[in-house]
Amino acid sequence: MKKLITLLPGDGIGKEVTAEGKRVLDKIAQEFDHQFEFNEAIIGHDAIEATGHALPDETLAILKKADAILFGAVGHPHYDNNPSLKVRPEQGLLKMRKELGLYANLRPIKLFDELLEASSIKPEILRGSDILFFRELTGDVYFGERGRKDNDNTAYDVMIYSRYEVDRIAHKAFAAAQTRKKKLVSVDKANVLESSRLWRSVVQEVGKAYPDVELSHMFVDAAAMKLIQDPRSFDVVVTGNLFGDILTDEASQIAGSMGMLASASIGDSVGLYEPIHGSAHDITGKGIANPLASILSTALMLDISFGLKEESQHIIDAVSQTLKAGFRTVDIADSKTDKDKILSTEQMGAQVTQRIRANETVPAN
Repeated sequence: MKKLITLLPGDGIGKEVTAEGKRVLDKIAQEFDHQFEFNEAIIGHDAIEATGHALPDETLAILKKADAILFGAVGHPHYDNNPSLKVRPEQGLLKMRKELGLYANLRPIKLFDELLEASSIKPEILRGSDILFFRELTGDVYFGERGRKDNDNTAYDVMIYSRYEVDRIAHKAFAAAQTRKKKLVSVDKANVLESSRLWRSVVQEVGKAYPDVELSHMFVDAAAMKLIQDPRSFDVVVTGNLFGDILTDEASQIAGSMGMLASASIGDSVGLYEPIHGSAHDITGKGIANPLASILSTALMLDISFGLKEESQHIIDAVSQTLKAGFRTVDIADSKTDKDKILSTEQMGAQVTQRIRANETVPAN
């Protein structure tokens, strides 16, 4: 198979972890006789510094020609405490999602047993957790009308959804539920928000086409509590942009660290694959960032965009084998971790990569 993959490292640790994702893809191509061609583009703070735009037209043109995109992160401390800045790194990410039609963000929350102790939640509550989130990406307060009034004393952000936006992600979530436990939870705030009432009614309408899937609804505050109280009660979850942003970050505690969580942003054309963590400038350049989320994002890429399920499973198994061997980055290490097995970003990438071998049988799930 021949594919063009665009690397979009972005800011902060995005550069460090994306390099390890590429290393794994190179090994997959070598072991399974594929041809992965790579190019690279800028986004975020680096792009602003170079062009004045968070997503330059040149970058967007490159992305539209790709078969898949491996993205790192955007963000920089320069913008965090200066709300007056009009051009911000995150604008590049939002515009990219909009321009590429990436309306569905898939975030698998699957716990590796070896990391049960890495979470602050009791192991007996976590064990066996396996959740697939569908977060809508192109609507909600991130894209609604916004501004200030009353002499800059009042600010507003409009939460807005259109029927078609809810319809298309609901179909994807129901279809995924059919391949799993046939249970779908839709999360909203329909007791308060009109946009959530539309959301709920559209999801119910779509559900009629999937009679084999059990649909339930939860308010977002109840869902946030239940995620920590009983994460195993969830299978597939579909929700809006704002609620999905918050809930999936909360769910990172189930996996032990945000450094373990991969994601896919998909629409009807090119797919974007990224770790859910941010640019983490507090650890940038220290070589301690966890690359496993970026590496697991490449597994999603191979599966979803390229249909290479065997190759995808080899990456997941290589990560599992590395963890079973006791290797950790600092964010997932605990008091029982051998100090000699606490690895740098590059060392962890190397450990996973060397365990990918095409001629070895992929263990069953």
